[in-house]
Amino acid sequence: MMMKNCVEFLQVAQAANRTGVIFTPISTHLKQDETAYIITNCKAKLFIASASLAEVAVDAVSATEGLERCLSVGGDIAGFESLDEQLASLPETPIEDEFLGAPMLYSSGTTGKPKGVYWAPHAEDIQTDHPMSGSVGAFFGFNVETIYLSPAPLYHAAPLHYNLMVLGLGGTSVIMEHFDPEQSLALIEQYQVTHSQWVPIMFVRMLKLPEGARTRFDLSTMKCAIHAAAPCPIDVKEAMIEWWGPVIVEYYSGSEGNGFTIIDSASWLTHKGSVGQALIGEPRIVSETGEVLGPGEVGDVYFANSRPFEYFDEPEKTKDAFNAQGWSTMGDVGYLDDEGFLYLTDRKNFTIITGGVNVYPAEIEGLLITHDKVADVAVFGIPHPEFGEEIVAVVQPLNWAEATEETRMALIDWLRERLSGVKVPRKLDFMEALPRMDNGKLYKRHLQDAYRDAV
Repeated sequence: MMMKNCVEFLQVAQAANRTGVIFTPISTHLKQDETAYIITNCKAKLFIASASLAEVAVDAVSATEGLERCLSVGGDIAGFESLDEQLASLPETPIEDEFLGAPMLYSSGTTGKPKGVYWAPHAEDIQTDHPMSGSVGAFFGFNVETIYLSPAPLYHAAPLHYNLMVLGLGGTSVIMEHFDPEQSLALIEQYQVTHSQWVPIMFVRMLKLPEGARTRFDLSTMKCAIHAAAPCPIDVKEAMIEWWGPVIVEYYSGSEGNGFTIIDSASWLTHKGSVGQALIGEPRIVSETGEVLGPGEVGDVYFANSRPFEYFDEPEKTKDAFNAQGWSTMGDVGYLDDEGFLYLTDRKNFTIITGGVNVYPAEIEGLLITHDKVADVAVFGIPHPEFGEEIVAVVQPLNWAEATEETRMALIDWLRERLSGVKVPRKLDFMEALPRMDNGKLYKRHLQDAYRDAV
């Protein structure tokens, strides 16, 4: 299913969950070849697409095999049947063999081809609570009285699972068609929202609203504002806690579900920068040689004693995600402190090695985004004949008129005052809009490829 946020999205998901069907949401930002790859890889028999995505949907279908039916939502697509017309001819009574289905989500593909994370349905009875209701759901306080604001695309793991969890518990979901900073605040007041889900770039854009827009709405009903998906700069999170109060809750996990850490505002204020202690799995920090590292030592983040997973029809990729001890990784780099709080430095694939020194782009990005002239930023490495890699920063200015040489030099000087010389980008360019997914993650690979091709 490749659908924009709409009522039909959750209707299809719930129908799959009541009929034993495995369903795969696809990002609405993927191109024809990426979409066709997922449809083929997951061995889909049925494909449902929003009419607004007709061009990609038609081209993708023409490049796949095995599909038996294609349905459109919200309008017509050439060669597709209408979902509404098909529903009109069907009975309203339950089928006789109801059986719990499950989503099979694909990784975002920011560093390569997306991988399908397959979990078999955790039960047979369709009335069974979501498998995370007793752990994650309980920590967040989801229940029948929850009013959950969801500003992100439903094809992503957290928005999908949390909305299904809230609805399964009898709560209410308020789903935005797309994120807008001021509208988000207005909806919290209008619907007396108790819970919400964000990514750091959404915090940034709400914080950078004019003062009048930030203060005009009543946000007092908010009990738990959840965030994840990307590193949150310390200054940004401090500002959000000061604004909304101690309701900010952060977690670290992934579609793989092999580990889950969580931290509330009170604990974060005494462990700034941490993504929390483990709720699911046991974090281990591992060196490149396989040695378990001690507190404060940076290495690959693995989880032990967690539920195994597999990348669908990808045995080699599945094998690569596990080490000899059977611990699994989501590809992140970080460290533990003496109390078992986990700190992430960056994605392993994004680490820049310049002059033999490891540089983590997230640190530079987290600093630059706090500058009052910066709306968004991406930092990455490109080949350099002397240093191995050089650091590149691509900045989306808050005001495009300020994308000048003067601003460029001012930003570099500002960074030099706050970072060691090896971390200061050798190149800083401007871009009107960075290629950021709706879940807050950057298509950094696309930027890197463009710069590497130009070297």
